Amino acid sequence: MMTSRKLLEQLVAFDTTSRESNLALIDFVRRYLTELGVSCELVHNAERSKANLYARLGPAGNGGVMLSGHSDVVPVDGQNWSVPPFALTEREGKLYGRGTADMKGFIACVLAAVPHFLAQPLAQPLHLAISYDEEVGCLGVRTLLDVLSARPEKPAICIIGEPTELQPVLGHKGKLGVRCEVQGAACHSAYAPQGVNAIEYAAKLIHHLMMTGQRLAAPQYQDARFDPPFTTVQTGVIRGGQALNIVPDDCLFDFEVRTLPQDDAQEVLRDLERYAQHELLPQMHAVNRDTAIRFYPLSSYPALYTAEQSAAARLIALLTGSEAFSTVAFGTEGGLFSQAGIPCVVCGPGSIAQGHKPDEFIAVEQLNACDALLRRLAAWMCQPA
Repeated sequence: MMTSRKLLEQLVAFDTTSRESNLALIDFVRRYLTELGVSCELVHNAERSKANLYARLGPAGNGGVMLSGHSDVVPVDGQNWSVPPFALTEREGKLYGRGTADMKGFIACVLAAVPHFLAQPLAQPLHLAISYDEEVGCLGVRTLLDVLSARPEKPAICIIGEPTELQPVLGHKGKLGVRCEVQGAACHSAYAPQGVNAIEYAAKLIHHLMMTGQRLAAPQYQDARFDPPFTTVQTGVIRGGQALNIVPDDCLFDFEVRTLPQDDAQEVLRDLERYAQHELLPQMHAVNRDTAIRFYPLSSYPALYTAEQSAAARLIALLTGSEAFSTVAFGTEGGLFSQAGIPCVVCGPGSIAQGHKPDEFIAVEQLNACDALLRRLAAWMCQPA
């Protein structure tokens, strides 16, 4: 039987940076599970260059628990690593390598626990899910959830194993990323009023977003369960113009909205679109009819908040021995699972503080603690639901 450490060593060796295929890792997991007698189902992307893996063991029927993780990792480009990023290195009780914390450590623990689950008289099914392209917008799991949503038998609870140091997390904010392209009209800067300055109109749009962000930060819209306790709006990229003596005819900027569960990111976008349509475009068209403002979605995922009184919350409290429920600032696939009718909590080994950094690591004691948590889950699943 392979240990979680040995499995983590195998998983880290696969370069599953989101721009790469994850099929080699998925094939490894499929073969591992097949040898244990567990059949697997693959749900590919349109190009068949990546795949989600879904497996189920234990009794037939509705309900049960799903353990879910993503296979992709963020790039190591430009980072100063002191160890090989795609080889496991152990130093002073820490296991280094890309994805050790985020989140191949959890996947390794889950795979290592499969023989134990198989040996138990489970009273409810165990579902396993490994997705692709979580790091670039929670893209891959959507196709898997489309398949699962069409079936009558669904998990009753999902545990997303993102790194929380095995603390029970019930919520996180949602995110919407959008690109805005402003098409102005160029002319010599000496005759600036004859042109349409794309940068200046982009600045008006960005200012409108800033004011929206300030409004959403007002005390009456805050939720103390989150940090920061309000929906945030920020512009992260802006590009435009060619030379100082040319009125710029193009400018683009990327902005994001990170929403509390009770807020709607799409309403922020709709408000900006109304401002562009009714306030700015008439001014631009008065000078040149060929000007335009266009919006393009970049990424999105919904917020998550699972009620403290829910079965999912009670289970994770039982498994962790803690009712100190919290939220996290980063996003997960949990909101998508919840939208698909599968209540979700977030709890996994390692710290997000190590994720996405050079010399990413997970402590050996965190792997051991996750192994123990999964054994407690197996014992709980032997009881009738």
